[in-house]
Amino acid sequence: MTIPAGFRRLAGESPFSKWAGPFYVRSDDSNIVLGFEVAAHHCNRAGRLHGSMICAAADLAIGQNVGAAVAELGYASTDPSRRVGAGIATISLNTDFVGYAPEGAWIEVHVDVQKAGRSVSFANAYVRHKGERIARASAVFKTLQPRS
Repeated sequence: MTIPAGFRRLAGESPFSKWAGPFYVRSDDSNIVLGFEVAAHHCNRAGRLHGSMICAAADLAIGQNVGAAVAELGYASTDPSRRVGAGIATISLNTDFVGYAPEGAWIEVHVDVQKAGRSVSFANAYVRHKGERIARASAVFKTLQPRS
């Protein structure tokens, strides 16, 4: 598959995202859109994108957007070279599944940060295949305080 125009490989990947990916990102109306191709290891027995991969991608996409929003407000840094215990952590993630995607499909996760705050942030993610929503996730993130 050819990666769609505007997407670049996600920088600063965690060990999990390296294992689960590769993931790609692009900026879209001041938000970060996450994208990936559905590989065989992302699929369930039916050959469709597994729900756990949808949850992982939604959590990662929301985290990218919330992290950027709280950093912009000066509450935490998302730059791993400057971070000393500061950052964000998922408190809750709720996901509703309304469609599916087959192996080889290109998936995009679009995020709407409703509130970025000093202590907690709230956001929704919309997982799309061919422009159609296949899942929605809502999350609450905790802003972690830097260690002294």
